[in-house]
Order: sequence, then structure tokens, then C-alpha cells
Amino acid sequence: MTRDKRKIKFTKPVVSNKEGMQLSTPESVAKYIAKRLKTDIIADLGCGIGGQVIFFAKKCNKVYAIDKNPVKLRFAKKNCELYNVNNVEFILGDVLSKSTREKISDADIIFSDPARPLSERERTLESLEPSIIEILKLYSTITEKFAFHIPPQMPPSRINLDCEREYLSFNNQLNRMTLYFNALKRCERSAVILPDELQLCSSNASQIKTSPLQEYVYEPEPSIAKGQLLNELCQIFANKSDEIFFYKGDTKRTLLTSFKLLDSLFFKDRYRVLGKVEGDILRIKNILKSEKAKNVILRFDIEPEKYWEVRKMLEDGLNGSNTFHVFGFGKKFIVCEKIKK
Repeated sequence: MTRDKRKIKFTKPVVSNKEGMQLSTPESVAKYIAKRLKTDIIADLGCGIGGQVIFFAKKCNKVYAIDKNPVKLRFAKKNCELYNVNNVEFILGDVLSKSTREKISDADIIFSDPARPLSERERTLESLEPSIIEILKLYSTITEKFAFHIPPQMPPSRINLDCEREYLSFNNQLNRMTLYFNALKRCERSAVILPDELQLCSSNASQIKTSPLQEYVYEPEPSIAKGQLLNELCQIFANKSDEIFFYKGDTKRTLLTSFKLLDSLFFKDRYRVLGKVEGDILRIKNILKSEKAKNVILRFDIEPEKYWEVRKMLEDGLNGSNTFHVFGFGKKFIVCEKIKK
């Protein structure tokens, strides 16, 4: 049975079509963004069904909600009524028109979560609508404070803008990236962990050291890894007797390692290392049997159609009761037991 996205994203039964719900900002994320952008008057360009507008209205004195789609704007009005906010002015129009700019000329902050093609394989700034570049040009006569949501998978090399890139993890999943300009910019790169609202900013932290595999490994929150903030994360432990090192990483996963068991809310998960092998993955079966394994979760690049074939091959003959994770980087594999939080 498919879960209702309205219940996942919102605490109230918002009204929307399928596309609007798919592109909407989860309530917990919207609350954080509204808290960071708290001001007198804010404008949301391309507001969609109003998921972010609602929480801007709870933090700001006035909100302009603009969209060129009358259906989405009608949804936004109903959802604001549902959440009992009444300090929103709704404007039907093209956000890149001078007439719209004149209607919101007293805005302190311009915010936009541009729509992106849902089927797009490679994320680019050029495919976002409305255009971030055009918004910056048109509204720079009103304010210098801008913030934009963009797809978090977009490579940094495609973001040739002077702004803070804030990566946000929500419930241990990379959720979005927000660009903050001018006075809203705090640093070059940052990470936020929700729902705990932990934050980490880029700094002049020393380069993390690389180490062979030790007794424990850690997966940092995806926003930490994506934001290239491993140095800053490891700096947290620099003044302690505990030390943490970089072990292995690729485009999908990163592992840190240490001799002693460490703890941090910036860790997505922690693991105890049970063993490692090189070459033939079937060699790990001896480790799995000795540790009384029953289930094996594969944590390496593998074609989807082969995942269950390899997993069943590893689980065949196991009669224990434990579940273990197998991380792989090339031909090197390690067997780990997740440490419960």
C-alpha cells in the first residue's frame, strides 16, 4: 500500500495535485528555512501549493506568495487557511515580469524554490524555472538578500555563484540544498541536520588524516559528506584524546574510522568492524557464519537486478539471528555490525 505523502510531509491534510505534493517542502524543513529567513517582509517566487509560505507567515510580518499557475495558487490559499495564517498576499503572475516586481517592491528577502524537470538525469541551474540568474538580475533593485532551493545532487562545479551552499539532511536523508546570497551568507559551505537543527559551517579546519581500517567505522550525515565538511566534523574531536580518520569514500558513501567508539549527532550510523576481505566477496561468508549472521545488507555499488542474487548467495547456509552490513569499495569489502542508537 502506498503511503500518503500528505501525512509524511505535513501534519494537516493539505490540498494539492500530484505534482504539487511531489515538489512541496516537508513541514519540518519549511519551519527551519522560515526560522533562518525570519524578517519583516518576504516574497516567495513560484510558491506552489504554499508549503513554505505557511511557515514564512508564522515567522514574518508579511509574505508575498506569487505563482503563475492559478490552480497552485488556489491550493496555496486553501492551505494557508488550513494553517490559520492570514498575513499572506497572493499574486497571480509571472515572477520575472516588471509588474510583479513592482507589487513586491518592499520585500526584504526574495526566496524561490524553482521547479525542476522531474525526469532530468543531470541537474543544472539552467533547467530550473524560474531562472535563478534572471531573478537575481530583476530583483537586485529591491534587495540584496536572496535564498534559493536547488536540487542537492547538483555538482558544485555547476554552481558558479558567490553564495553559501547549505546542504540539509532530514531523517538521515539528503533533502535539499539552499543557496544564500550577500548578507544571508555565513560561510562558503554548510550542513544542517534535521530534526535536531544541528549546523556545521566550513572553516579553516585541518585536513582530515587517512587511516587503515580500525575497530569502528562511521557514516557521516549525507549533508556533511555532500558539503565537503569532513574536516570540520573531525575538528570536533581534535581537542580530545579520541581521534577519527578518513577510511574510504566514493560518490555514494563515505566511511570514517577510529580505534575507540565515538559518538556524534553528525553521524548517520556507527558500526563495529567484524572483518574484511579482498577479492572474492564470497570469502566473507566465513566471517558471517562465525558471527551467527542471518541477514546481509549490501552497501556497495551493484546493479539493481543483481542485488538480491548476490545477497541470497551470501545468506545461503546462514542460520544465525543477526543482521550485518557489507561495505565495498572496489574489490575491498568489510563486514560491520550496526551499533544501535
